[in-house]
Amino acid sequence: MNLYKSPTYLQDLDDTISKTNLLSAFHDKSVFITGAGGLICSAIVDLLLRYNERSGESIHVYVGGRKESSILNRFSRYKDSSRLHFIPYDASTPNLFDFHVDYIIHGASNASPAKIQEKPVETMLDNFCGLHELLTYATAQNVQNTVFISSSEIYGTRQFRTDKPFHENEYGFIDLLNPRSSYSVGKRAAETLCASYAYEKNLSVSIVRPGHIYGPTAKKDDNRVASAFAYDASAGKPLVLKSDGSQLRSYCYILDCATAILAVLLRGNRAAAYNISNPNSIISIRTLAELYARYGNVDLVFDLPTEKEQKAFNPMANSSLDSTFLESLGWTPLFDAATGTEHTIKILQEAHEKTDRLMF
Repeated sequence: MNLYKSPTYLQDLDDTISKTNLLSAFHDKSVFITGAGGLICSAIVDLLLRYNERSGESIHVYVGGRKESSILNRFSRYKDSSRLHFIPYDASTPNLFDFHVDYIIHGASNASPAKIQEKPVETMLDNFCGLHELLTYATAQNVQNTVFISSSEIYGTRQFRTDKPFHENEYGFIDLLNPRSSYSVGKRAAETLCASYAYEKNLSVSIVRPGHIYGPTAKKDDNRVASAFAYDASAGKPLVLKSDGSQLRSYCYILDCATAILAVLLRGNRAAAYNISNPNSIISIRTLAELYARYGNVDLVFDLPTEKEQKAFNPMANSSLDSTFLESLGWTPLFDAATGTEHTIKILQEAHEKTDRLMF
C-alpha cells in the first residue's frame, strides 16, 4: 500500500498545511522523530515533507526506525530527498546519536494491546529507558524542545463512573500488579522523568497525551479497534464488535493529532502535559464502528470476547479527554469523526486500488 497514490490523502495533507500556521515556523530547522513508521509519527513526517515539497522550504526530517528499507518504502515519494535522513533507532537498545537537531518528537513505543499483554516487561522498559536516552541526548545538544508522546491510559479509572472528560491534573486508579498496566504505568513513569529532567537539567520538554487516534497511516497488523475496523470496512468485511461498545473515547483523526503535536513542539510549556482530543469527536466505540460500517457499506455484528481478548482490553470505561489546554496554544481540529472515518476508508481503498493496478 502506498498512501501517496491516494488523491484524498494528498488533499488532506494540503488542506491541513493550508489551514494551519505551524509549518513555516520550522524553516531551516531539523526535527528528529522516533517511531517514524508508526500511526502517529508517520503522519507528522508526511506533513513536514509535503510542506517542503509544496513550499520549497528546507525542513530537515530525521526519521528513526529499525529498518532503513521499511522507512524508505513508507516515505517512498521522498526517498531521494536531501531533507529526509534515516537514523537507525531501537528504543530497546543503546543508540548512537552523532548529529544535531533543533527538535525531537519521541513516539517510539509498543502500543499494540496484544503485544503489551504478551511482552509487558519490554513494554515498560522501552517506554522508560528509551526516553531516558533521548532526554540525555537532548540535554547535551541543547535541543529547543522535546515532545514525549504519552497516552490517555495514564489516567486510569475513576472511582465513580462519569461521562466528563479527563483534565490534565486528574488521575484515577491503575492496578499496579496487572501486567497489562505495564503500558500505562510505564507512560506515567516516563512523564515524571520528563518533569525531573526539566527541573534538574533545565531541559525544555513537553508531554502530549493522545486519545484514540485513527486514520489511514495505521499498519494493517495494528489490532487496535479503530485500525482494525478501518481495514475491515475498506475491504468490505463485516465489523465485529467484542463488547456492547458503550466505552467513551476521544477519537482524533491522524492529521489533527499531528498538528497538535507540532503545536506543542513549538508553543508548549516546559514540563506541561497536553491532552490531544477533538472535542467534536468524543463518542462511544459503538458510534465509531457505526460510522465505519456506514462509509464502508458493511454490516456491524456483536460477538463475545474470549478471556484472552478481554485481558488485552483497555480497562477504562471512559477515557475521553478535555482539550482546552491544547486549544489555548491556538490548535483547532479540522476533521470530525464522520469526515475522518469516511476519508480513512476512502484513502485505504484508493491506496490499495492504485497499488494493485501498478502491479499489473
